[in-house]
Amino acid sequence: MTRHLLRLALAAAIAFPTMAGATDSPPPPRIVVTGEGEATAAPDLALLTLSVMREAKTARAALDANNDAMASVIAAMKSAGIKERDLQTAGIQISPRYNYTNKPDGSQEAELIAYQVTNTLSVRIRDIDKTGEILDRAVSLGVNQGGGISFSNEDPTATVTEARKKAVADAMAKAKTLAEAAGVSIGRVLEITDQNVAPPPIPMNAKAFDAARESVPVQAGENAYTVQVTVTFELK
Repeated sequence: MTRHLLRLALAAAIAFPTMAGATDSPPPPRIVVTGEGEATAAPDLALLTLSVMREAKTARAALDANNDAMASVIAAMKSAGIKERDLQTAGIQISPRYNYTNKPDGSQEAELIAYQVTNTLSVRIRDIDKTGEILDRAVSLGVNQGGGISFSNEDPTATVTEARKKAVADAMAKAKTLAEAAGVSIGRVLEITDQNVAPPPIPMNAKAFDAARESVPVQAGENAYTVQVTVTFELK
């Protein structure tokens, strides 16, 4: 009796994997395509990066001169209607400046000449029509280093949604074209992934600040939001 039970158990152990393997079916054929969609919107925010650099014989004197200049810039921003929440210090840097002299033995002798202090302020402008006026005022009050400007949208959700729909439609059109060329048709969607591409900032260098004499002409244009989607379709 015991031997009979052992034989049955061994037969079951062999049969079950065989049955399981028989029920497994290969995955259905599929196609993976990438679609892209773009939508544009007029910006409603201007983002400025303004830097003030001051130099003096001592670090204390350079910092005091920089503080006075930046305080005037911040006061001008507030008088132009910029709120506290839209003003943010992006960084303060204190660095020595040396004069290097070549010595007969080939080495160099460093002489401390001055200290430089740079204070960088990020400004968010909600009335972008005032961007040129505010930039001009900042330069007049002491902004003399670097700088950058970019235009953004406070809530680009609707524009990104439009771009996303266009990207999916583009992916479906590509999939249908490829499937028809292969003599098959597309079935259900198996997987979708997407990736947003934000519009790049528009740089403005120090020379642009040096050249500012009157209210700086600024064109906001449009922001283009791009979405890429990867869609996997089943083939029939």
